[in-house]
Amino acid sequence: MLDINIQNQLKAYFDKLQQPVELVASLDASAKAQEMREMLHEIAALSPKISLREDGSSARRPSFSVGRAGESGRVHFAGIPMGHEFTSLVLALLQAGGHPPKASEETLEQIRNIEGEYHFETYISLSCHNCPDVVQALNLMALYNPGITHTMIDGAMFQAEVDQRQIMAVPTVYLNGEHFDQGRMELEQFLARIDTRSVAREAEKLNAKEPFDMLIVGGGPAGASAAIYAARKGIRTGIIAERFGGQVMDTLGIENFISVKETEGPKLVAALEEHVKSYEVEIMNLQRAEHLTQNGKQFEVKLTNGAVLKSKAVILATGARWRELNVPGEKEYRGHGVAYCPHCDGPLFKGQKVAVVGGGNSGVEAAIDLAGFVAHVTLIEFGEQLRADAVLQKKLNSLPNVEVICQAQTTEITGAGGKVNGLTYIDRATGASRHVELAGVFVQIGLVPNTDWLKDTVNLSKYGEIEVDSHGMTSVPGVFAAGDVTTIPYKQIVIAVGDGARAALGAFDYLIRQ
Repeated sequence: MLDINIQNQLKAYFDKLQQPVELVASLDASAKAQEMREMLHEIAALSPKISLREDGSSARRPSFSVGRAGESGRVHFAGIPMGHEFTSLVLALLQAGGHPPKASEETLEQIRNIEGEYHFETYISLSCHNCPDVVQALNLMALYNPGITHTMIDGAMFQAEVDQRQIMAVPTVYLNGEHFDQGRMELEQFLARIDTRSVAREAEKLNAKEPFDMLIVGGGPAGASAAIYAARKGIRTGIIAERFGGQVMDTLGIENFISVKETEGPKLVAALEEHVKSYEVEIMNLQRAEHLTQNGKQFEVKLTNGAVLKSKAVILATGARWRELNVPGEKEYRGHGVAYCPHCDGPLFKGQKVAVVGGGNSGVEAAIDLAGFVAHVTLIEFGEQLRADAVLQKKLNSLPNVEVICQAQTTEITGAGGKVNGLTYIDRATGASRHVELAGVFVQIGLVPNTDWLKDTVNLSKYGEIEVDSHGMTSVPGVFAAGDVTTIPYKQIVIAVGDGARAALGAFDYLIRQ
């Protein structure tokens, strides 16, 4: 099942095991169980420190646990963790075998000190590029705290559970049998949710920080670029990121970042973070800014946890988020048929009818992607014609299971039994109201700048974007902005990177003239 190259790589990894690891399989007579058995035997054969038993008692079959020999396994895989989840399996084996994780000792100690019983379940799809972050975070917590367990569940393999719990978005996390959250989450976010004392501790640490020369708010491509350029000037630089990487973390295929022929969002973000960390930049991740004020010659950025950071200059690079339809049913059925990431949630609609709202590049790309495994795609476009590139439209028009409806205004997303069952739109040419029966709706209508917290602080355009001059300065001297949050046209990663550099150079020029 594992090709020879992968086996050779795994042998090298498993040489790092410091203590025995035990795999315990709970199997049945299914073809998937035989596939799982084959994979586990191949893995166990790669290291004398890995053993395999097939007498597991889990009710979910096929499944297996990973744990230290002599202990009851607290990390479970209900499904065959290939695709994006293969790394989750390898990390679980290494960490169970004593190989140190990337998490700091302070974080590991926080995990060890969590009191109580926490039994997590995460529903995933093997094509989801956000799911592994959640799986790996919860696996690590389970390995380092005996009161925590985690089970990864492949929704495609356990469809009955998915239907029973009406799961229509991944990753979806349950805690002790109750819905906990859905969407991409990082280790620190889980810790903050279950270790409530951590928020106050983190705020206290942030409040004690000395003022920065340059503080960047936002950890996407623009913010990362700005931080690198600022740090190279030898000044005290900090970066606040609600989620390092921003929207790029949700982007799968990237084929227009110059000099990189092809990559994926998470890979590019990892490279950006590694580059930033190669300089003396203080990264404060999972922190959300809520207010910006000026106090004399310094600016103060207040965070949602109550902490206040000070700086001589500020660069705003908070990016943008998915634009919502704002029609009845959208919020009610979000995660239950309404989705924004076709790569993550699309596989949950295999063989069903779905709609994509939006005829730009993102919408047409989503429709092409979904058409490969759903029964039918209806593409809804408000304008008289699609706005996507000609090459994408040509591909779309070649697909037999796609219907394009232009001049259509979506008015409602309907549902029953807690999940989507259709979409209503008005034919703008005739004024007639029409309804399409569907299982899912993917919204792809552009972005909204993250500037809600900046109203009455800096000048914004009628679209809510930050107005900047040729140096990236806003209407407030000393406050600069870069990337998708600004009025610069063409929201592209490569443009955001250049714009971040421009804003940092402009901010540095401002500082040396004060």
